[in-house]
Amino acid sequence: MFTGTYTALITPFTKDGKIDEPRLRQLVEQQIAAGIDGLVPCGTTGESPTLDHEEHNHVIELVVKFAAKRCAVIAGTGSNSTVEAVFMTQYAKKVGADASLQVAPYYNKPTQAGLYAHFRAIAEQADIPLILYNIPGRCGVDIANDTIARLRRDLPKHIVGLKEATGVVDRVSQLRTLVDRDFCILSGDDSLTLPMMSVGAVGVISVVSNMLPRELTEMTHAALKGDFERAGRIHTKLFPLFKDLFIETNPTPLKAAMAMMGLCEETYRLPLVPMSDVNRAQLRKTLLALGLVKA
Repeated sequence: MFTGTYTALITPFTKDGKIDEPRLRQLVEQQIAAGIDGLVPCGTTGESPTLDHEEHNHVIELVVKFAAKRCAVIAGTGSNSTVEAVFMTQYAKKVGADASLQVAPYYNKPTQAGLYAHFRAIAEQADIPLILYNIPGRCGVDIANDTIARLRRDLPKHIVGLKEATGVVDRVSQLRTLVDRDFCILSGDDSLTLPMMSVGAVGVISVVSNMLPRELTEMTHAALKGDFERAGRIHTKLFPLFKDLFIETNPTPLKAAMAMMGLCEETYRLPLVPMSDVNRAQLRKTLLALGLVKA
Protein backbone atom coordinates (compact mmCIF):
# COMPACT_ATOMS: atom_id res chain seq x y z
CA MET A 1 0.00 0.00 0.00
CA PHE A 2 2.79 2.44 0.90
CA THR A 3 6.11 2.03 -0.91
CA GLY A 4 8.83 4.45 -1.99
CA THR A 5 9.66 7.81 -0.42
CA TYR A 6 7.43 9.78 1.95
CA THR A 7 8.65 13.18 3.11
CA ALA A 8 8.41 13.97 6.82
CA LEU A 9 7.48 17.58 6.09
CA ILE A 10 8.80 20.50 8.04
CA THR A 11 6.27 23.02 9.28
CA PRO A 12 7.52 26.32 7.87
CA PHE A 13 7.13 29.32 10.16
CA THR A 14 7.26 33.02 9.37
CA LYS A 15 9.86 35.17 11.12
CA ASP A 16 7.32 35.98 13.83
CA GLY A 17 6.63 32.29 14.47
CA LYS A 18 3.30 31.78 12.68
CA ILE A 19 2.61 28.94 10.27
CA ASP A 20 3.76 30.06 6.82
CA GLU A 21 0.89 28.81 4.66
CA PRO A 22 2.15 30.13 1.29
CA ARG A 23 5.54 28.51 1.91
CA LEU A 24 3.86 25.25 2.94
CA ARG A 25 1.92 25.23 -0.32
CA GLN A 26 5.14 25.89 -2.23
CA LEU A 27 6.92 23.01 -0.49
CA VAL A 28 4.06 20.62 -1.25
CA GLU A 29 4.10 21.64 -4.92
CA GLN A 30 7.88 21.16 -5.12
CA GLN A 31 7.58 17.71 -3.58
CA ILE A 32 4.86 16.58 -5.96
CA ALA A 33 6.68 18.00 -8.99
CA ALA A 34 9.69 15.89 -7.98
CA GLY A 35 7.60 12.71 -7.99
CA ILE A 36 7.36 12.08 -4.26
CA ASP A 37 5.19 9.10 -3.24
CA GLY A 38 3.70 10.81 -0.22
CA LEU A 39 3.86 13.49 2.44
CA VAL A 40 3.84 13.14 6.22
CA PRO A 41 2.77 16.36 7.94
CA CYS A 42 2.95 16.89 11.71
CA GLY A 43 5.61 14.38 12.61
CA THR A 44 8.61 15.24 14.75
CA THR A 45 10.25 16.86 11.72
CA GLY A 46 7.16 19.08 11.51
CA GLU A 47 7.73 20.22 15.11
CA SER A 48 4.42 18.71 16.18
CA PRO A 49 5.26 18.94 19.91
CA THR A 50 5.04 22.74 19.67
CA LEU A 51 1.91 22.92 17.51
CA ASP A 52 -1.31 23.40 19.47
CA HIS A 53 -4.29 21.20 18.58
CA GLU A 54 -5.85 23.75 16.26
CA GLU A 55 -2.57 24.32 14.42
CA HIS A 56 -1.92 20.59 14.21
CA ASN A 57 -5.29 19.91 12.59
CA HIS A 58 -4.93 22.94 10.34
CA VAL A 59 -1.55 21.87 8.96
CA ILE A 60 -2.89 18.40 8.13
CA GLU A 61 -5.93 19.89 6.46
CA LEU A 62 -3.77 22.28 4.44
CA VAL A 63 -1.41 19.54 3.24
CA VAL A 64 -4.35 17.34 2.19
CA LYS A 65 -5.85 20.31 0.35
CA PHE A 66 -2.60 21.31 -1.35
CA ALA A 67 -1.74 17.72 -2.34
CA ALA A 68 -5.21 17.31 -3.90
CA LYS A 69 -4.90 13.52 -4.22
CA ARG A 70 -1.73 13.79 -6.32
CA CYS A 71 0.22 11.84 -3.70
CA ALA A 72 -0.56 10.04 -0.47
CA VAL A 73 -0.84 12.00 2.78
CA ILE A 74 0.03 10.16 5.98
CA ALA A 75 -0.97 12.41 8.86
CA GLY A 76 1.08 12.40 12.05
CA THR A 77 -1.64 12.06 14.69
CA GLY A 78 0.01 10.05 17.45
CA SER A 79 -0.05 10.94 21.14
CA ASN A 80 0.75 9.47 24.53
CA SER A 81 -2.95 9.90 25.32
CA THR A 82 -5.11 7.35 23.53
CA VAL A 83 -8.17 9.62 23.64
CA GLU A 84 -6.19 12.48 22.09
CA ALA A 85 -4.72 10.22 19.40
CA VAL A 86 -8.21 8.96 18.50
CA PHE A 87 -9.54 12.52 18.26
CA MET A 88 -6.71 13.75 16.02
CA THR A 89 -6.81 10.63 13.85
CA GLN A 90 -10.56 10.91 13.35
CA TYR A 91 -10.04 14.51 12.27
CA ALA A 92 -7.31 13.50 9.80
CA LYS A 93 -9.65 10.96 8.25
CA LYS A 94 -12.44 13.54 8.08
CA VAL A 95 -10.32 15.99 6.08
CA GLY A 96 -9.11 13.32 3.67
CA ALA A 97 -5.78 11.92 4.87
CA ASP A 98 -4.94 8.52 3.38
CA ALA A 99 -3.40 7.09 6.54
CA SER A 100 -2.09 8.00 9.98
CA LEU A 101 1.40 7.75 11.46
CA GLN A 102 1.10 6.59 15.07
CA VAL A 103 4.12 7.08 17.28
CA ALA A 104 4.53 4.92 20.37
CA PRO A 105 3.18 6.66 23.49
CA TYR A 106 6.06 8.64 24.99
CA TYR A 107 6.90 9.44 28.61
CA ASN A 108 4.22 7.26 30.22
CA LYS A 109 6.01 4.14 28.83
CA PRO A 110 3.20 1.58 28.55
CA THR A 111 3.82 -2.16 28.63
CA GLN A 112 3.47 -4.23 25.46
CA ALA A 113 -0.11 -5.00 26.54
CA GLY A 114 -0.70 -1.26 26.87
CA LEU A 115 0.79 -0.58 23.45
CA TYR A 116 -1.44 -3.22 21.89
CA ALA A 117 -4.55 -1.78 23.56
CA HIS A 118 -3.56 1.78 22.57
CA PHE A 119 -3.11 1.05 18.87
CA ARG A 120 -6.12 -1.23 18.73
CA ALA A 121 -8.37 1.47 20.20
CA ILE A 122 -7.16 4.00 17.62
CA ALA A 123 -7.63 1.55 14.76
CA GLU A 124 -11.15 0.60 15.80
CA GLN A 125 -12.36 4.10 16.62
CA ALA A 126 -10.72 6.05 13.80
CA ASP A 127 -11.06 3.45 11.02
CA ILE A 128 -8.14 4.61 8.87
CA PRO A 129 -4.94 2.75 7.85
CA LEU A 130 -2.29 3.11 10.55
CA ILE A 131 1.47 3.07 10.19
CA LEU A 132 3.04 2.46 13.57
CA TYR A 133 6.15 4.48 14.44
CA ASN A 134 8.81 2.81 16.55
CA ILE A 135 11.45 5.25 17.82
CA PRO A 136 12.46 4.25 21.35
CA GLY A 137 15.24 6.84 21.42
CA ARG A 138 12.60 9.57 21.59
CA CYS A 139 9.72 7.70 23.23
CA GLY A 140 11.46 5.62 25.86
CA VAL A 141 9.48 2.54 24.83
CA ASP A 142 10.03 -0.05 22.11
CA ILE A 143 7.13 -1.61 20.17
CA ALA A 144 8.21 -5.26 20.14
CA ASN A 145 8.06 -7.09 16.83
CA ASP A 146 5.74 -9.66 18.42
CA THR A 147 3.32 -6.87 19.36
CA ILE A 148 3.43 -5.46 15.83
CA ALA A 149 2.78 -8.91 14.37
CA ARG A 150 -0.15 -9.48 16.75
CA LEU A 151 -1.71 -6.14 15.79
CA ARG A 152 -1.28 -6.99 12.11
CA ARG A 153 -2.90 -10.41 12.55
CA ASP A 154 -5.82 -9.05 14.56
CA LEU A 155 -6.40 -5.84 12.55
CA PRO A 156 -5.09 -6.48 9.02
CA LYS A 157 -7.22 -3.78 7.39
CA HIS A 158 -6.02 -1.12 9.81
CA ILE A 159 -2.44 -1.93 10.82
CA VAL A 160 -0.76 -1.62 7.44
CA GLY A 161 2.83 -0.67 8.14
CA LEU A 162 5.68 0.40 10.40
CA LYS A 163 8.16 3.26 10.42
CA GLU A 164 11.21 1.56 11.91
CA ALA A 165 13.61 3.96 13.63
CA THR A 166 15.44 1.84 16.16
CA GLY A 167 18.62 1.98 14.07
CA VAL A 168 18.80 -1.83 14.04
CA VAL A 169 18.59 -3.38 10.57
CA ASP A 170 18.06 -6.85 12.07
CA ARG A 171 14.65 -5.68 13.29
CA VAL A 172 13.46 -5.60 9.68
CA SER A 173 14.65 -9.14 9.01
CA GLN A 174 13.03 -10.45 12.17
CA LEU A 175 9.73 -8.67 11.51
CA ARG A 176 9.61 -9.98 7.95
CA THR A 177 9.48 -13.51 9.39
CA LEU A 178 6.41 -12.54 11.46
CA VAL A 179 4.21 -10.54 9.07
CA ASP A 180 2.81 -10.98 5.56
CA ARG A 181 4.46 -9.44 2.52
CA ASP A 182 1.78 -6.76 2.17
CA PHE A 183 2.80 -5.21 5.50
CA CYS A 184 4.84 -2.09 4.64
CA ILE A 185 8.06 -1.61 6.57
CA LEU A 186 9.50 1.88 6.05
CA SER A 187 12.89 3.07 7.24
CA GLY A 188 12.84 5.92 9.73
CA ASP A 189 16.52 6.74 9.20
CA ASP A 190 17.76 8.07 5.85
CA SER A 191 21.20 6.56 6.30
CA LEU A 192 19.70 3.08 6.86
CA THR A 193 17.10 3.12 4.10
CA LEU A 194 19.14 1.13 1.60
CA PRO A 195 20.38 -1.50 4.10
CA MET A 196 16.82 -1.93 5.37
CA MET A 197 15.40 -2.21 1.86
CA SER A 198 17.93 -4.94 1.07
CA VAL A 199 16.29 -7.13 3.74
CA GLY A 200 12.63 -6.32 3.30
CA ALA A 201 11.76 -2.67 3.89
CA VAL A 202 9.86 -1.04 1.03
CA GLY A 203 10.78 2.62 1.41
CA VAL A 204 11.44 5.47 3.80
CA ILE A 205 9.76 8.26 5.69
CA SER A 206 12.53 10.70 4.98
CA VAL A 207 13.96 13.88 6.45
CA VAL A 208 16.41 14.52 3.60
CA SER A 209 13.67 14.41 0.96
CA ASN A 210 12.49 17.80 2.23
CA MET A 211 15.56 19.08 0.37
CA LEU A 212 16.07 16.42 -2.30
CA PRO A 213 12.76 14.68 -3.04
CA ARG A 214 13.72 13.60 -6.54
CA GLU A 215 16.96 11.95 -5.47
CA LEU A 216 15.44 10.07 -2.53
CA THR A 217 12.54 8.90 -4.69
CA GLU A 218 14.95 7.70 -7.37
CA MET A 219 16.92 5.78 -4.75
CA THR A 220 13.96 3.94 -3.25
CA HIS A 221 12.36 3.23 -6.63
CA ALA A 222 15.62 1.78 -7.92
CA ALA A 223 15.89 -0.44 -4.86
CA LEU A 224 12.27 -1.58 -5.27
CA LYS A 225 13.17 -2.67 -8.81
CA GLY A 226 16.21 -4.56 -7.53
CA ASP A 227 18.69 -2.07 -9.00
CA PHE A 228 20.85 -1.75 -5.91
CA GLU A 229 23.85 -0.57 -7.91
CA ARG A 230 22.00 2.58 -8.96
CA ALA A 231 20.42 3.00 -5.54
CA GLY A 232 23.83 2.53 -3.94
CA ARG A 233 25.38 5.33 -5.97
CA ILE A 234 22.73 7.77 -4.73
CA HIS A 235 23.11 6.50 -1.16
CA THR A 236 26.88 6.95 -1.24
CA LYS A 237 26.64 10.45 -2.73
CA LEU A 238 24.13 11.64 -0.13
CA PHE A 239 25.52 9.76 2.89
CA PRO A 240 27.43 12.77 4.30
CA LEU A 241 24.19 14.77 4.20
CA PHE A 242 22.27 11.89 5.81
CA LYS A 243 24.65 12.12 8.77
CA ASP A 244 25.05 15.89 9.00
CA LEU A 245 21.31 16.52 9.16
CA PHE A 246 21.43 14.78 12.54
CA ILE A 247 24.50 16.42 14.09
CA GLU A 248 21.97 18.29 16.22
CA THR A 249 18.36 17.50 17.09
CA ASN A 250 16.08 17.11 14.08
CA PRO A 251 14.71 19.30 12.51
CA THR A 252 17.23 21.99 13.49
CA PRO A 253 19.93 21.11 10.91
CA LEU A 254 17.28 20.43 8.26
CA LYS A 255 15.68 23.85 8.61
CA ALA A 256 19.13 25.47 8.67
CA ALA A 257 20.05 23.70 5.44
CA MET A 258 16.74 24.54 3.78
CA ALA A 259 17.17 28.17 4.77
CA MET A 260 20.63 28.19 3.19
CA MET A 261 18.97 26.84 0.01
CA GLY A 262 16.23 29.49 0.15
CA LEU A 263 13.46 26.98 0.83
CA CYS A 264 12.21 28.34 4.16
CA GLU A 265 12.87 30.79 6.97
CA GLU A 266 15.16 29.44 9.65
CA THR A 267 12.54 29.82 12.37
CA TYR A 268 12.03 27.33 15.19
CA ARG A 269 9.82 27.19 18.22
CA LEU A 270 11.37 26.84 21.64
CA PRO A 271 12.84 24.71 23.05
CA LEU A 272 14.54 24.28 19.65
CA VAL A 273 17.19 26.91 18.95
CA PRO A 274 19.54 27.64 16.01
CA MET A 275 22.58 25.45 15.40
CA SER A 276 25.96 26.07 16.95
CA ASP A 277 28.47 27.87 14.75
CA VAL A 278 30.73 24.81 14.54
CA ASN A 279 27.96 22.47 13.38
CA ARG A 280 26.54 25.07 11.00
CA ALA A 281 29.94 25.37 9.33
CA GLN A 282 30.15 21.58 8.96
CA LEU A 283 26.66 21.43 7.46
CA ARG A 284 27.41 24.25 5.02
CA LYS A 285 30.61 22.48 3.93
CA THR A 286 28.57 19.37 3.05
CA LEU A 287 25.98 21.43 1.17
CA LEU A 288 28.76 23.12 -0.80
CA ALA A 289 30.31 19.78 -1.70
CA LEU A 290 26.94 18.60 -3.05
CA GLY A 291 26.41 21.81 -4.99
CA LEU A 292 23.29 22.70 -3.03
CA VAL A 293 24.51 26.16 -2.02
CA LYS A 294 26.94 28.61 -3.58
CA ALA A 295 30.26 29.61 -2.05
